[in-house]
Amino acid sequence: MNIDELYALRSVNLRDAEALMSIYNREVVGSRVTLDLVPRSISQQKAWIEEHQGVYPALLAYESSSDEVVGFASVSPYRIRPGYSTTVENSIYIAPDHQGKGLGKFLLSAILDEAAKHGFHACIARVASDHTASIALHKSLGYFEVGIEREIGRKFGKWIDMLLLEKLL
Repeated sequence: MNIDELYALRSVNLRDAEALMSIYNREVVGSRVTLDLVPRSISQQKAWIEEHQGVYPALLAYESSSDEVVGFASVSPYRIRPGYSTTVENSIYIAPDHQGKGLGKFLLSAILDEAAKHGFHACIARVASDHTASIALHKSLGYFEVGIEREIGRKFGKWIDMLLLEKLL
């Protein structure tokens, strides 16, 4: 079965807040893929969704057979200064039971297409340098390494290096 027969994509909306929050907060409390330290509240998740209703899109993936939300991806401003306005930064989160099935590539590819449609020129990814699956995912879609931010973050008592990757859209 093809990936697009198993999963479908659509834009996020406010009724998705609980499902997105659940996926994201699991990573906040259990991994170093995000440097957030405090789980999001429902109001914070709704605010995040509202921020991704315009030029900075967010897509979610759901199982075609059950409508269960199983992942999401978004693009956000890279920097606030106007000269950076054509560059975005991506984020992608997949529920654990759906990782390693090709969903990440399906979802990331779609959000990059959306970013290009919105006129963005470059997309940056910051990935914990030991997160080999995410690094491989990004490279499989044409991202290239541009540098490492050494010990830029700290979580669970450990310093975290972030690998910067870039893709021209």
